[in-house]
Amino acid sequence: MSGSTAPEPPPRQRRQLPFWQELLLLLAIALLLAIVIKALFLQAFYIPSGSMEDTLVFNDRILVQKVSYWGGGSPQRGDVVVFSDPGSWLPPQDSAGATGPVSKGLEVFGLYPTGGHLVKRVIGVGGDTVRCCDRQGRVTVNGEPLDEQSYLAPGQQPSLIRFKTKVQPGHLWVMGDNRANSADSRVHLGDPGGGQVPVDDVVGKVFSVVWPLGHATLLHRPQTFEALDK
Repeated sequence: MSGSTAPEPPPRQRRQLPFWQELLLLLAIALLLAIVIKALFLQAFYIPSGSMEDTLVFNDRILVQKVSYWGGGSPQRGDVVVFSDPGSWLPPQDSAGATGPVSKGLEVFGLYPTGGHLVKRVIGVGGDTVRCCDRQGRVTVNGEPLDEQSYLAPGQQPSLIRFKTKVQPGHLWVMGDNRANSADSRVHLGDPGGGQVPVDDVVGKVFSVVWPLGHATLLHRPQTFEALDK
């Protein structure tokens, strides 16, 4: 017999998936990534009311980021936050959320209202005394007046409801920017929770409006709140 070696078999060709199977696989991967990102980092929401005008308006799509409050971080005064209903703030029809498979899929991408959540601005954090109003009609935090002209809806007064409250540790006092059309902490002052939102109910901080493009913007903490940190 000769010492020559047998020729190697040709390499096996990778089997090509049919187009429809590749499409389904890509959609499944995209959905999985969307769910993971939503759970850990970002979540899209749809604005169903005018309580935060003109900062956020009806039909805006917003992105809420969660990493700011990781590792012991907590909401700051001036943040616009999304939080779970702390106790019957919403009527039943607004708490239901998506029900059918199509609407649930749209909800993942923020194209359908996520039920049971609200969006407001943090005015006071645990330990703060929030009051309205001083002699100039302004909201005060620990005796310091807020200059709210940069974010209040045009023509809005700081509050037509007079109040004074001490924010409990681990809680927030929240108010909408459209003060005459916002059922916020002020309206729920007489509830068992005193109108205060547990920090644990906060989903995250709103950092941008992504749709419609004409209203797309990044949200920044108003300067009047930075003065309170000094």
